[in-house]
Amino acid sequence: MSDPRAPIGDDDLHAYADGRLDPARRAEVEVWIAQSPEAGSRVAFYRRLNVELHRRFDPVLAEPLSAKMQEPRSWTRSRLARAVAVAGLVVLGAAGGWTARGLMHFDDSTGHPPAPLLAAQAAIAHAVYAVEVRHPVEVAVEEEAHLVTWLSRRLGQTIKAPHLETSGWRLMGGRLLPAAEGGVACQFMYENAGGQRITLFIKTAAEDQPETAFRFAQERDGVSVFYWLERKMGYALTGRLERDDLLRLVRIVYEQLES
Repeated sequence: MSDPRAPIGDDDLHAYADGRLDPARRAEVEVWIAQSPEAGSRVAFYRRLNVELHRRFDPVLAEPLSAKMQEPRSWTRSRLARAVAVAGLVVLGAAGGWTARGLMHFDDSTGHPPAPLLAAQAAIAHAVYAVEVRHPVEVAVEEEAHLVTWLSRRLGQTIKAPHLETSGWRLMGGRLLPAAEGGVACQFMYENAGGQRITLFIKTAAEDQPETAFRFAQERDGVSVFYWLERKMGYALTGRLERDDLLRLVRIVYEQLES
C-alpha cells in the first residue's frame, strides 16, 4: 500500500480502535485493515480490551471523591493502588505496549521473573474473553483439527490443544491473538461443569529463550497465572483458581505438550 505519511503501525491501530484518528488517516488505516487480517485481529482485540476495562473500572472512577476522602487512610491507600493499576492498563492500551509488571504479583525469589510480559498478556486476554457468552472462542472445538492447523501455521510452530476432560475441563475452542512484541499468539479456552473457565495462552519468540520452571503470578483482581518458557515458546495457564488447583492442571498441560 502506498502511504504518503508514516507506515501504519500499532499506534494507528490503537487510535483507530479508540476513534481518535482524523478522517484522512482513518481511511488509510481502514484500507490497511482490509488488506491485513492480522491488523483486523489486533483492532478487534483492542476494542474488546477497551470494553473490558470500562466494564471493570468505570464504577470505581465514578465514585464520589468527597465521601471517600473522609474514609480511613487504609482505604485511601488501597483505592490509590487500584487507581494506579487502572492508569497502568490505560497506558498499556494507549501506547501499544504491555509492560504490566506493576499489575501482577510475581512468585520469584530474585524479584526479577524472566517473563512478566507473558503473564500479563495471558491475564489480560483471559479477562477479555473468559467472560464472553456468545463468542468466547473464534473457532469451536467441533473444528479442532482445523483450529490447530490454522494456529500452527500462523505461529510458525506446531501447536497442540491439550485435553483436560479427565480433570473436569472440556476444551471449548480457541482463537488467534496479537502478541505484545509484534507477531501473533493464541488462546485455548476450557470450561468446567460449573461454567468456570481457564485459558491457555501460547506465543512464540524470534529466538530461543532460557527455559524456566513453572512460575506463578497473580493479577490484583484474583486471576492466577502459571507460566513457563521453553525454547521459542511461551505458555501461560490462567484462571480464577487456587494456586495448587491451577498447578495440577499446568502439570497435565505440560505433559501433553511434551508428549
